[in-house]
Amino acid sequence: MLPQGLIVSCQALPDEPLHSSFIMSKMALAAYQGGAVGIRANTKEDIQAIQQEVDLPIIGIVKRDYEGSKVFITATSQEVDELIESGCEVIALDATTQTRPKESLSELVAYIREHAPNVELMADISTLEEAKQADELGFDYIGTTLRGYTDYTKGHILYEDNFQFLKDVLEAVDAKVIAEGNVITPEMFETVSNLGVHCTVVGGAITRPKEITQRFVNALKS
Repeated sequence: MLPQGLIVSCQALPDEPLHSSFIMSKMALAAYQGGAVGIRANTKEDIQAIQQEVDLPIIGIVKRDYEGSKVFITATSQEVDELIESGCEVIALDATTQTRPKESLSELVAYIREHAPNVELMADISTLEEAKQADELGFDYIGTTLRGYTDYTKGHILYEDNFQFLKDVLEAVDAKVIAEGNVITPEMFETVSNLGVHCTVVGGAITRPKEITQRFVNALKS
């Protein structure tokens, strides 16, 4: 089980300046030294590099685009197999209602339970209905990761209405809830922790210096 507290997402895509398994492993080390209780990471290569640096539970994903589908977070059994091989403790999947490129969500859940019974599952959702469906499918954790990132939730952001969406999810499901997506200040982290989430994933606000720099620069433009 993931510990309670702060999980730091250490990811850099191929078109980003810090794209490197070595750099992500050092980012994870810095997060560990700062008090993080877990890491979220993308690709088998990054996960295994991070495992060499820190002894923390890892939420593993593989981001890969498929033609005809907007699902790109651990979309098929191919990505699942890579994550099982990585040895990560938790596998996170897109658990939205968007069209999937191959297997259904329930098929992927069954596949993981059969092939990696000791690995826990995290659902990345964007709506309350998706959270309820993930709960019914038996996910161990439900994360608000994709709120505002699906076509049908565009314009929404996790902290709107004083985190009302997160409160609704907490009330609706039995699984442990993970706050993720636009938790961008220590004060927000404190707020969601006090609401009763199991843990919180913070990425861009900690591990994306390009975006952090842009926030400072944009402050003078507004």
